[in-house]
Amino acid sequence: MTPGQYIPDIVIVTGMSGAGRSTAAKALEDLDWFVVDNLPPGLLATMADLGGRVQDAVPRIAVVVDVRSRGFTSDLHTSIEELESRGVRPRVVYLEASDDVLVRRFENVRRPHPLQGDNRVVDGIARERALLLEIRAEADLVIDTSSLNVHELRAKVVGFFGDTNGESSLRATVVSFGYKYGLPVDADLVVDCRFLPNPHWIPELRPQNGRDAPVRDYVLSQRGAKEFLDAYTEVLRLLAAGYEREGKHYVTLAVGCTGGKHRSVAMAEQLGQRLRDEAIDVQVAHRDLGRE
Repeated sequence: MTPGQYIPDIVIVTGMSGAGRSTAAKALEDLDWFVVDNLPPGLLATMADLGGRVQDAVPRIAVVVDVRSRGFTSDLHTSIEELESRGVRPRVVYLEASDDVLVRRFENVRRPHPLQGDNRVVDGIARERALLLEIRAEADLVIDTSSLNVHELRAKVVGFFGDTNGESSLRATVVSFGYKYGLPVDADLVVDCRFLPNPHWIPELRPQNGRDAPVRDYVLSQRGAKEFLDAYTEVLRLLAAGYEREGKHYVTLAVGCTGGKHRSVAMAEQLGQRLRDEAIDVQVAHRDLGRE
């Protein structure tokens, strides 16, 4: 950027075809972000320069970049490095979904996958997933849309970007889940609460969940529960400080138990409150609550 030029906030939306990039982009547009779809990665720096002109500065720019662009992966890495060398730290939002969900979505709209060629949709998905592997690993925010409808995805995007105004503060999502339903694929950190006794085996607690006071009090009264919360809160405090120093804006913490109904729900609520006490913006979600 030239001296005195305004530095815009830039978000790069990328990820799997069919995972909801257009929905995420529309949500950002409704939040007054300037959105550009299918921009070749090599033009990112040019877009940042144009957006940062003082007279007509565009404070927030969202760019959808995907495999439709030639030289996608190498050009994107090069462009991000060029932006960072100019003092611009773009945030990368990566959207994904499971293979079966993506196949179903392509079948519903009766459109081919951009990378399938003469093969099947699933072949195009596999090729794209392999191509994006490194980008996913470096993304600031990963959103798994497998179980989200368009309204839920929009709400998630609004939750992350609705009131940021370019802030660099950390935003955290704490998600409870059940191991029998699989790990959340978008989790940055995963902790296991199965070391605590399971309220499922207490008849009067079984129909309740971890947000109900009797279950919450039972879980928190168990040996090791408070010690775990104290120790893990200290770890999260250190991680949060490090994440902010490194410019990481989002973190997803997954808390698991067997079914995602009792222990993980209670502990996720407690961790969420402790993070709020550290002045961290937190959303708490219970992925598998009510699934049984």
